[in-house]
Amino acid sequence: MGQGTIKEYDPREGVGSLLTDDRAEVAIDRRSTEGSGIRTLRLGQRVRFEVADEDGRVVARGLRLVTFG
Repeated sequence: MGQGTIKEYDPREGVGSLLTDDRAEVAIDRRSTEGSGIRTLRLGQRVRFEVADEDGRVVARGLRLVTFG
């Protein structure tokens, strides 16, 4: 499971991207947060995720917010 930071997200369109800790950009969409309880994503939020290859496009799946405590 990777970790990264939300780089951009358009809640109306349900698409955006995150930047992994290795500085790679990964696409996110509405299905990225399915079953997570996340209602919206904000710039700079830290997340954990799985990477999936869908039709030659790398996308994040299983997003979970990273909490510090």
